[in-house]
Amino acid sequence: MAPAPAPAPAPAPAPAAAFSPDEVQRRLAAGACWVRRGARLYDLTDFVRHHPGGEQLLRARAGQDITADLEGPPHRHSDNARRWLEQYYVGEMRGEPQGSMENGAMAAAGTQKTDPAIEPRFTVVDWDKDLVDWQKPLLWQVGSLGEKYDEWVHQPVTRPIRLFHSDLIEALSKTVWYSVPIVWVPLMLYLSWIYYGTLAQGNVRLFTSFTTEYSVAVPKSVFPGLFVLGIVLWSLIEYLIHRFLFHMKPPSHSYYLIMLHFVMHGQHHKAPFDGSRLVFPPLPASLVIAFFYVLLRLILPEAVAGTVFAGGLLGYVIYDMIHYYLHFGSPHKGSYLYSMKAYHVKHHFEHQRSGFGISSKLWDYCFHTLMPEERHLKTQ
Repeated sequence: MAPAPAPAPAPAPAPAAAFSPDEVQRRLAAGACWVRRGARLYDLTDFVRHHPGGEQLLRARAGQDITADLEGPPHRHSDNARRWLEQYYVGEMRGEPQGSMENGAMAAAGTQKTDPAIEPRFTVVDWDKDLVDWQKPLLWQVGSLGEKYDEWVHQPVTRPIRLFHSDLIEALSKTVWYSVPIVWVPLMLYLSWIYYGTLAQGNVRLFTSFTTEYSVAVPKSVFPGLFVLGIVLWSLIEYLIHRFLFHMKPPSHSYYLIMLHFVMHGQHHKAPFDGSRLVFPPLPASLVIAFFYVLLRLILPEAVAGTVFAGGLLGYVIYDMIHYYLHFGSPHKGSYLYSMKAYHVKHHFEHQRSGFGISSKLWDYCFHTLMPEERHLKTQ
């Protein structure tokens, strides 16, 4: 029997592109945001507005070596942040600088080809060797990841996700951010008007026991308080859902629970800047909203339940808009939203088991789930 032919050698990896300091300078002058780590170059132009430290902080480092910034202070960037950076790798610096680079930062680049500070697992992003096939819908693949799922889903990537084979179902799983206020603000205003009018009639009574023997009148003056109560209740619901439902750890042997987790929230952690999946699509949202409305109606008189529900609906809209802005906005340094953006991005990249508040840290304080750094600052 003839011997089996030797396997063909694997193709050599394509050589990295090489850029002279002058070529990089031209891109910087055109408005691009390129940085380097040793001789490795990264184009962060599309990432600047997502950066938790703000766009200006990142642009101020355009053309510079960011190795020291990754190590800190003010903080050491996580392994996920370093993996994320490698997705923007464009090539290597070559040759000696011909002139002064921006801020003089590239003058020392020289002919260095590698940065010994870069750990090997961060030097390449190879989609062909990932645990899933990115050319196919992911929902039917993630259930097979088993014990590898939890680590994989919390390693963010900067690429869109397709969940379903069906184009129709896939379209229904996505939405634009402004669909939330367009759909739900008119309903919130309508319910507020209707139930304020009901309270103004003066015949709404709230029973103080399980019998009808004791009750108190509910005047229209309590409308603002009930409305605000709804907003506060929503913030608690937001926290509880995010912590206990969205961040449940599905059993590694359960194919379908892994799929359920991925479709509910895992896909958002895998691709945190997929703008089409950052807010709740109206169709599935309507089912959840209807559930809470029915629940309140079973507990409280209609006008009271409706007013609390209207406040909660506004709280939901505010939450979804804040969540979108924390991912895509560039808030002013020192502002409340700047603080929340940094807090939320840390949740995605480093502290997935804490920092569950999105619109505020209130319930993280109450239930002791602040991120480690936040707890440390609180005790200073």
